[in-house]
Amino acid sequence: MNKIPEKTVERLSLYRRILIDLLPSQEFIYSHDIAALLHLTPVQVRRDLMLIGYSGTLRKGYNIQDLLQKLSDILDSDSTANICIVGMGNLGRAITGYFNGRRSKLKIVAAFDNDTTKTNHLISGIYCYSINEMYEVIKKENISIGIITTPPEVAAMVCEQLVASGIKGIMNYTPARLKVPESVFLEEYDMITSLEKLAFYIYHA
Repeated sequence: MNKIPEKTVERLSLYRRILIDLLPSQEFIYSHDIAALLHLTPVQVRRDLMLIGYSGTLRKGYNIQDLLQKLSDILDSDSTANICIVGMGNLGRAITGYFNGRRSKLKIVAAFDNDTTKTNHLISGIYCYSINEMYEVIKKENISIGIITTPPEVAAMVCEQLVASGIKGIMNYTPARLKVPESVFLEEYDMITSLEKLAFYIYHA
């Protein structure tokens, strides 16, 4: 299969998420129903699914169970991806509490913080280590993905530590602009920028 564009991968993940919620109550779904739930066009949905080699029928649409299996075959690796989260403040705890148990192929296995009131404790079911233990724990637990939810002023330092520890992918939830080697994938989510964009469209509608 040819390389799938980044935005398409994001949409495929969204398709899987809504289909998991729908599966207990229905067997089939049309492209226009998926599109309506995600504020997309039916053409976009059909194009994405054709790209991964899946098509429905005119009479019934897509079989949800079969489509879920196809999406999982595309999105999931054969092995579980172990994840760590750095910064166990409110956001870090919320992500950890929400995330675990929702995807069997993605698992948060360790947390890190520099607050001694949080380290050496279980937080949302995840053991929280000192940041000074990062290298050893990442190697021991075979962690490949790191999530940064620290204050922005220390995010760059944390990013460097993650890269030095062998992390291959980083999700940055801080407004800090991070730099990583070409061999490391970086995904950045700036909540402030997203809110400013929302405000712009609301007041310029």
